[in-house]
Amino acid sequence: MTPDEARNTLTARAAALLEEDAISNEARAPVTLQQDSVGRLSRMDAMQQQAMAKAQERRRGQERIRIKAALARIDDGEWGYCVTCGEDIAPARLEHDPSVAVCVSCAA
Repeated sequence: MTPDEARNTLTARAAALLEEDAISNEARAPVTLQQDSVGRLSRMDAMQQQAMAKAQERRRGQERIRIKAALARIDDGEWGYCVTCGEDIAPARLEHDPSVAVCVSCAA
């Protein structure tokens, strides 16, 4: 994967994350008490779904940070090199996740 291909992939993934955020806005909203609902169990279920949606939002935020850092490494000409040891990151690893910052040895 070339740096330009990585940039395109990362930019597309960042856009997809924004769409996912927009879709899950409702799921992260505060859970209100609904008198016509079945009761306590349905409220607990709604609260659990809300917690899962918030956890997904945090994961998307972390992924956005990794994408931003990878794009900065591309701009600096450092993409594809381990930020820890400076060695090349395996092409298959970059193909799988262009935002990866460390080689397999340093990730272990």
